[in-house]
Amino acid sequence: MTITCFIRYQIDPFQRDAFTEYAQNWADIIPRCGGHLLGYFLPHEGTSDIAWGLIAFDSLAAYEAYRARLRTDPASVENFRMAQAKRFILREERTFTEVVDGTLGRPAHAVRD
Repeated sequence: MTITCFIRYQIDPFQRDAFTEYAQNWADIIPRCGGHLLGYFLPHEGTSDIAWGLIAFDSLAAYEAYRARLRTDPASVENFRMAQAKRFILREERTFTEVVDGTLGRPAHAVRD
């Protein structure tokens, strides 16, 4: 069963560039440590201080092993330190979701006018 860690961030909207750097750093770290990065997302319209990160795992045990690797990965440790120093993440929430079979990654169909 695939689970997805859905991370909701409340960010300082005046530090979007810092959060972007933080998210881009995870693009290399997360796969190296065992997570399947689905993506990081910044607000575009509407609420200006909520961002998201989605990471998939084969199981909750795989997530726990991933978290252990993050604690010892030098780039991961540095990315967490940067976030703490710059204080652009005001709050972070994690929710674990289960994929409904047949619904993940379905492409759009061609639309005819």
